[in-house]
Amino acid sequence: MTTLDQIMAVMDEAFEPHWGEAWTRSQVANSLAMPHTYALIIDSTGSLTLTAGVREPAGFALIRRAPGEEELLLIGVRPRFRQHGLGRKLLEAFFSQARQSGADRVFLEMRANNPARSLYAALGFEQIGRRPDYYRLGDGSRIDAITFGKSV
Repeated sequence: MTTLDQIMAVMDEAFEPHWGEAWTRSQVANSLAMPHTYALIIDSTGSLTLTAGVREPAGFALIRRAPGEEELLLIGVRPRFRQHGLGRKLLEAFFSQARQSGADRVFLEMRANNPARSLYAALGFEQIGRRPDYYRLGDGSRIDAITFGKSV
């Protein structure tokens, strides 16, 4: 199973269609093909890899590196593996990879009502911006995007 296959296996379960957050296979493939973009894959035991070595992926983080910073593009954990610390472990690995690459700051963006906000806050992310009506939902309504940053 390739890294792309592993991400898509999680993507198919992790994102509710109503929120419109799931990426298509081509969007993920195009991102992975860009220089300085990488994925972290985690299995149900909490074992992490940067390659396609996980038999049954439980979650992933898709990350883009830029000089002095890294951005979490997307993170997902299969519903049956949530509340087991896998999202936290992915984020901590993201911080570690960022530090190793020389980054000073990490960033992410999410919809305003995302329940992961409490996890991000617990890990030290602070709100640094807001984009009103940025995301269009499945029913056509719109919701704000919130940008967060953290020093690593």
